Amino acid sequence: MKLSNINREILALSIPAIVSNITTPLLGLIDVAIVGHIGSAVYIAAIALGGAVMNMLYWIFGFLRLGASGVTAQAFGAKDTVAADAVLYRGLVIAAGISLLIMVAQGFLTDRVLEFMDADPASANPASRYVSICIWGAPSVLATYTLSGWMLGMQYSKGPMWIALVTNIVNIAASLIFVFWLGYDIAGVATGTCIAQWAGIIFGAILTVLKFHPSHPDWKKVFKAEDIKRFFAINRDIFLRTLCLVAVTLWFTHAGAVQGTLVLAANALLMQFFMLFSYFTDGFAFAGEALSGKYMGERNPDMLKKSIESLIKTGVVLSVIFTTAYFIAGDTIMHILTSDSGVVDTAKKYFIWILVIPVAGFTAFTWDGIFGGLTLTRGGLLLPMALSAMLFFASYALLTPLYGNHGLWASFIIYCASRGIIQTIYFQTHKKYLYRNEQQGH
Repeated sequence: MKLSNINREILALSIPAIVSNITTPLLGLIDVAIVGHIGSAVYIAAIALGGAVMNMLYWIFGFLRLGASGVTAQAFGAKDTVAADAVLYRGLVIAAGISLLIMVAQGFLTDRVLEFMDADPASANPASRYVSICIWGAPSVLATYTLSGWMLGMQYSKGPMWIALVTNIVNIAASLIFVFWLGYDIAGVATGTCIAQWAGIIFGAILTVLKFHPSHPDWKKVFKAEDIKRFFAINRDIFLRTLCLVAVTLWFTHAGAVQGTLVLAANALLMQFFMLFSYFTDGFAFAGEALSGKYMGERNPDMLKKSIESLIKTGVVLSVIFTTAYFIAGDTIMHILTSDSGVVDTAKKYFIWILVIPVAGFTAFTWDGIFGGLTLTRGGLLLPMALSAMLFFASYALLTPLYGNHGLWASFIIYCASRGIIQTIYFQTHKKYLYRNEQQGH
């Protein structure tokens, strides 16, 4: 079957994004794999704790990527290179400022998170040491978020992919050298990770200069009051949306934990199916960010409409493929992920919910990308997330006392589906406005 031009654009943007999504978690897995051969379970626990601290910090500031992509894509579509370059410099300066605050407060933040996790001193102390070294990579990580979002807005999703691959290669080499050659334990792993993160942003900066030749920063444009106001409005909405997402995720984990270790482990196993689906669907969401922003910037409502329709159709196809694959190979995948028969047997009791996730969740993933590109962050991203989070907690309160872990999973499905439904309603009430391509607010 011959692909249309818009479908070729979607695939060209989404495939590198999927590769980047899949390789990014390898940074933490590599650390776990290396300390797993040092000879003490304490180090594995410390990496898990330290990694949770760093991931939580970075996750909260993930708005730097999404906040850059939509605005950049619109500037790209409008062929306004000065505005596009200003987004890059503005994001990098703000990322540097946030990094400085994180580094100053890292001791306090680490202690609070470890206390919340009720970590025992044997693993908490090396975890703190791990964080105290990894924190020096914060400027590079947040700068990479900005640069990745900017590259996506410039329709170059291969850039973040190459950055992720370089970072992982350097991490493997550096961590192996520091741990097994120089004899450092968890400090060597943390140092290797930090070096890899800086190698990634240095490579990204070189790639940006060679590929795009950005102009010297026009600081008046970078810090133009109107653009700064828009930047913080967009990123405030994304930041609050992320807090809602984190609240649901943490509560889901907590709700599994109170049901016992076996249920907690089973839920964690089943959640890997959701994560795998999200890696692929997010790749197409990234394409949605780039294309919807570009066509909005071009003031091309016909292509904007075609791209949205194609993205929705692609989401339908993906959901059918994943549901079918999980139905056929779900049991095999679970046995690949763990050899613990007790965990697998428990997970099988709730596997029916995994078959529902692709259909329930693809709409929200797709709209997230589209609304991110259109920079409709309040009505398109924050409001649906806040409402669906409230529905999750209300459903949890009603269903879990009656149905236990089935109630928890049902609440999660309601949360996933309601996001997409609310976003679809929002789009239907705004599509005439968008397709006229007039200036929209947030």
